[in-house]
Amino acid sequence: MSGSPGPWATLMDRLGYSRYGAQGGDTGSVVSPLLGRIAPDHVLGVHINGGLAFPNARPGDLDDLEPRDQAKLRLAEHIRRTGTGYAELQSTKPQTVSFGLSDSPAGQLAWILEKFHDWTDPAQTRPEAAVALGHLLTDASIYWFTNTSATSANLYYENRLVAERPDHRSGGSGRSEVPTGVAVFPTDPAMRHLLEREHTITHWKEYDRGGHFAALEAPDLLVGDGRAFFRSLR
Repeated sequence: MSGSPGPWATLMDRLGYSRYGAQGGDTGSVVSPLLGRIAPDHVLGVHINGGLAFPNARPGDLDDLEPRDQAKLRLAEHIRRTGTGYAELQSTKPQTVSFGLSDSPAGQLAWILEKFHDWTDPAQTRPEAAVALGHLLTDASIYWFTNTSATSANLYYENRLVAERPDHRSGGSGRSEVPTGVAVFPTDPAMRHLLEREHTITHWKEYDRGGHFAALEAPDLLVGDGRAFFRSLR
């Protein structure tokens, strides 16, 4: 995206918006800050939640953490040990795994449900207690009926190729000066002192309810947090 306004910036320009905000969770927690870097004169602010990457730490960064951040680190280490098999497969052999997912609706459901099991609010005993069963089935059905398990998995493959390029720089070029708000939900490993190296954080709020899929689990908290952040930028 370097040297180009990027597809999202181009879309917003064609729609006639000269100033706007960006919000994103999961992959969007990477894409939205990139939009701010690409079009800082147009992006009023960036609000993110649901990042899953292991904390990008330097030696000493994880020493003397507060109890809350210590718990985040333990969970991130657990996920890295036991919960990244799907990402390894999708980033190395996306076409191979897609044949199994495209052939079996039960396999596709299991593949998706595993992530809801691991990443929803840990206070809930079952995924369907955190996210309505209809939403879970709809999510898996979209992949199945559109036969898009391969194209969705290919994102991981493409990201790996970009990361392995000699000219790749993690986190973009320099620190973003665009105001950034962060909503932190359970299972999110975000630590402010680490993210502040790459983002100008003007809003930070941690919640005890919800999880990685905050838009489905705790929409009231996510929407309220986003509104509070963007109102502060007026």
